[in-house]
Amino acid sequence: MASGEVDAFDSVLDAIGGTPLIRLARIAPRVYVKAEFLNPGGSVKDRAALAMVLAAERSGALPPGGLIVEGTSGNTGIGLAIVAAQRGYRLTVVVPDKTSAEKTAILRAYGAEVVVTPGAVAREDPAHVRQVARRLAAERGGWLADQYDNPANPAAHRETTGPEIWRQTRGRITHFVAGIGTGGTVSGAGAYLKEVSGGRVRVVGADPEHSVYSGGDGSPYLVESIGHYRHPDTAEDLWPQSYHRDVLDRVEAVGDRESILTARRLAREEGLLLGASAGTAVAVALRLAAEAGPDDVIVVVVPDSGRSYLSKYYDDDWVLRLGFPVEQAGGPTVSDVIGPLPPAPPGLPATASVGEALADGHPATLRPVGPRASGPPSVAEVTGTLDVAELRLMLTAGVARPADPIAGYVTDPLPAIGIGESREAALARLGTHEAAWGLVDGRVAGTIHKGQLES
Repeated sequence: MASGEVDAFDSVLDAIGGTPLIRLARIAPRVYVKAEFLNPGGSVKDRAALAMVLAAERSGALPPGGLIVEGTSGNTGIGLAIVAAQRGYRLTVVVPDKTSAEKTAILRAYGAEVVVTPGAVAREDPAHVRQVARRLAAERGGWLADQYDNPANPAAHRETTGPEIWRQTRGRITHFVAGIGTGGTVSGAGAYLKEVSGGRVRVVGADPEHSVYSGGDGSPYLVESIGHYRHPDTAEDLWPQSYHRDVLDRVEAVGDRESILTARRLAREEGLLLGASAGTAVAVALRLAAEAGPDDVIVVVVPDSGRSYLSKYYDDDWVLRLGFPVEQAGGPTVSDVIGPLPPAPPGLPATASVGEALADGHPATLRPVGPRASGPPSVAEVTGTLDVAELRLMLTAGVARPADPIAGYVTDPLPAIGIGESREAALARLGTHEAAWGLVDGRVAGTIHKGQLES
């Protein structure tokens, strides 16, 4: 065990940054993770939080004892909560409803006011995270941190994260990987590393499969704190000013399954308990390592700890309910009993007419309804169920007309069960319902009828 001098700090803020590199000795020896979960607030966002507050103090935007307001998936809020506690500010944090329970509990433990708002809404919707944060800042005379467009966010990583990595690798780094959320980490650290290496370092962004950054449709994904969701009703899709796309050499898309299973693998094989966004970034690093030469050194930012997601990515029941593959002991699973699901029923937009809903001729009797027409739809956006067979009979009888909106014929969403769940768990969730959506990787993959599970 190495021994050495132990640093002593004047405050917790001095402990932000200076995180170590840790080699993935068992999984990929050419890959080093930048252990940002060792920051005081447990994430890379501590760096940006401190930098933004200090910049606001210098400019006079944040007066002594003032109110800080921010919209965040949680980690930036936690970083701001630490800074606010140490420097005597009040803090209001707006988070989307998909934020883990652990993060909201941590925020409240630091004394922050937490406002929860729907995550799956259009950017212009008054309930959108950033709209709520702006409104509260204006109404209460607070300073809006606005990590998405605040230049102090990428600057923090250009001034600290990038130089640390260069020094720690003695300039041998060849590839830098980071997830893209606000874009501050990959843009700031990436810009420094490209500059100091004379352009030799390749900068690679890691992104959820359905995120807009990597060309996805913008539909929901299950990895927190990363990517760019776009509701279909969004009028203008503005990307964060903290994200400097020209810094990146490429962007790699990673599915929820690969992200979550990679994170779980890191815990079991490397002793690193990390968030699923770290799983996304490491999955990309592993792809690079498979192509790497003997002199390549790959550094990947792992943004936060898995301790904030014990109720999600590390909870076998949660993972199984959403249709991700996890080994389990016990009786037969849903897929063991019913076999392969029929082709997934594409989603129907809630704005469709009866005629449009019946025009595609899909054989499914029950169809999921949500904000976008796509398949297979994310269960997070399924808002209702349309019985197509019944609607067709109503049209024939003259009760329904082709021009009618389907809204008048849509019922509540069906229960959702993962295809890897046990038959007993699935039947318990069905209750009195005769059918449920069968989920694979958090998306509707077909319809499961109670009779199939009881046979």
